[in-house]
Amino acid sequence: MNGDEPVRIPIDGVLDLHAFRAEQVKDLVPEYLEECRRRGIYEVRIIHGKGTGALRRTVQSLLARSPIVAGFKTADLSGGGWGATEVILHKK
Repeated sequence: MNGDEPVRIPIDGVLDLHAFRAEQVKDLVPEYLEECRRRGIYEVRIIHGKGTGALRRTVQSLLARSPIVAGFKTADLSGGGWGATEVILHKK
């Protein structure tokens, strides 16, 4: 992926971050959540993978500071386990 080209991401309530590094998601995650909420999607699953945990920590730190996030938790095993985070957004 070239750093100059925008990446198109479907807004369907599932954000797969496997292709991104922790420093690349600081704007992406909040913007994605805002767009989900704008479209009436209030339950979101963010797939960050298991790896070293750096991406998960970054994502969960962003979620903890977001005023539109009502809550979040590690996904259950059928949803990716600790390789994904489930997010509930505040309704407008």
